Formats: sequence, C-alpha cells, structure tokens
Amino acid sequence: MTSLSMASLGIIVPLLMATFVIMIRMRAAKKPVSARKIILPPLFMSTGFIMFHFPEAITPLPYDILAFLVGMVLSIPLILTSKFEIVGQDVYLRRSKIFFVILLGLLIIRTAIKLWIGDAFTPMQTGGLFFILAFGMILPWRVAMLFMYQRLIKKQI
Repeated sequence: MTSLSMASLGIIVPLLMATFVIMIRMRAAKKPVSARKIILPPLFMSTGFIMFHFPEAITPLPYDILAFLVGMVLSIPLILTSKFEIVGQDVYLRRSKIFFVILLGLLIIRTAIKLWIGDAFTPMQTGGLFFILAFGMILPWRVAMLFMYQRLIKKQI
C-alpha cells in the first residue's frame, strides 16, 4: 500500500469506528444500566494489552504514560455529560445531546494527533499508543459512571 492509502485508512477507519460507537450508544440508551454493564467494557478492552507482547508494538514508557494521561484528560467531558435517571424500577443512562459533539471532537483531536506524530512511529506503535489513549479514556469514565450509578441506587433504597 502506498503511504497515501495508509493515511486515508488512518482517517477512514476511525471515522467508521466513531459511527459504530454512536450507533451502539444510541441503542444502549434504550436499555437499563447495571453495574455489570458499566464494568465489563474496560475489562474486555484490557485484553488488548496483549499486543504489547509483540516487540513491534512497544514504545518508550514516557510515551505510554503520556498517552494514558491524555486519555484521562479527554475522559473529562464524557464523565461530565454522563447522567443517570431512574425510570420505574430501572436505571438508564440519560442520553446527552452533547455526547455526539464530544465524540466528534475526540475524533478530530485523534486525527490531529495522528497527523502530528505522522511517521514518527510504526503502525503497530501508533496503534498501541492510541489503544493506551483509549483505555485512559474509558477507564476513568467507567469508574466515574460506576460511582454515579451506585450513589443513585443508594438514594433509591
């Protein structure tokens, strides 16, 4: 593949993934939430750390820490816009109108970072760094959601 087509893939694939995430979130908002449903995504995602058993994916530790910290910062808008509500006996994640704007913003930031780092890393290393960034986003977001969920359940009792 030429570098142009690789660059195109580096933009098209995340765009498709973002569209997929939006569709999943819209469907998930119609179903009740449970502590299990909040906890499982980061646990399932953590299996991706297996990629770092391949030397081609390894990057220096400071880059890994920075990617995780950037992910934590980017999780703040997700945390701030995640609210729960009780409907009947069930708890639902209230759909935020700004959630899609946040996802679009995160996609733009991710694309800008990808263009900025350019060819400084191999595709495997870039994938690893973006995986760490994504994990840095989902972990604090889901932990915060779990605390909000538990607080709401305690109020309900």
